[in-house]
Amino acid sequence: MDKDWIYRLALTFVKGVGPKTGRTLLEQYGDAKAIFDAPVKQLKQIDGMTDMRVKALKDEEAFNKAESELTYMAENRITPLWLYDDNYPARLKACVDSPLLIYAKGNPDLNAGKVVAIVGTRKLTEYGVKLTEELVEGLSGMEGVLIASGLADGIDTVAHKQCVKLNVPTVGVLGHGHDKMYPANNRTLAKDMCNAGGTVLTEYASGTIPMKDNFPMRNRIVAGMSDITVVVESDIKGGALITARLASSYNREVAAFPGRVSDKRSSGCNELIRTNVAAMITKPDDLIELMNWGKPKAAKPVQRQLLLALTPEEQKLVDLLQTKDSMHADELLHQSGLNNSILAATLLQLEMQGLIKALPGKMYRIN
Repeated sequence: MDKDWIYRLALTFVKGVGPKTGRTLLEQYGDAKAIFDAPVKQLKQIDGMTDMRVKALKDEEAFNKAESELTYMAENRITPLWLYDDNYPARLKACVDSPLLIYAKGNPDLNAGKVVAIVGTRKLTEYGVKLTEELVEGLSGMEGVLIASGLADGIDTVAHKQCVKLNVPTVGVLGHGHDKMYPANNRTLAKDMCNAGGTVLTEYASGTIPMKDNFPMRNRIVAGMSDITVVVESDIKGGALITARLASSYNREVAAFPGRVSDKRSSGCNELIRTNVAAMITKPDDLIELMNWGKPKAAKPVQRQLLLALTPEEQKLVDLLQTKDSMHADELLHQSGLNNSILAATLLQLEMQGLIKALPGKMYRIN
């Protein structure tokens, strides 16, 4: 790895500098090295940079940890995904609290065309097992599907195992470092996922133990990297509901399977549906219909383009969208080189002309 990685890793180890402050600094200085090289007086003028944070930036401890982590990564075949790199999950990047860096094991292809998070209770029933297995099976025949979950006991484990069984790429997000595994009995499953073309990832460096507060943070990654979060079974206070509400706050789709009103393990799902946070689904086809994934790929509107005088910006976006079934707004932003305001205006104009269609989760496709 080049020298940039020492600075990038070090930035994540600076005490008091989390994802939001880190992103503010990166937007100000462009790269991690420039942040560390910046004068103290200048750093103190940046919003959120307290004296304590500035002092921590000038402490060598962060660099010592970074060098140690680089060694661990090299020895354990861990791939770092930096916020501004192409292999970073584009959907997650759009979230204001996305981690600056992710440690990935396996196949770090996290920008699949259709990413579905499946979450639920650890104390699952046969009903939950059946729904989860049928959902994965129903999605398994679709091109570009990636299933995300948290590698926890219960629904998460069922979803990951069914993916491995049916050869569906799956990603598990940990609430601790790669040198740990919670629950311990999922260590073999994690290896099987990576061997089958999936990924295990975490924002936590090696040595980070599975603390209670880490798991809600883990949930934001599961929700943020997905087009839709599906809750299978969950109590009214279950961790799956945290993931669902995070997904909703990111303007992503949320769906839930209903259960009997007397069943505590479905009370969370029923509440999400009752409060219109989640759409009710009863089978995989409902999800496919909700996400508009069931229609065959539309033919390229070559003739329509010949009849329309497109601006250079419009033509650039049309050309990009013709290369895939659908693309996320962040991917279009990166590949087109347009700024946010011009991109938004151009996408709206193309949609009004009937050339493109806006899909859930800030995805777009040729109409």
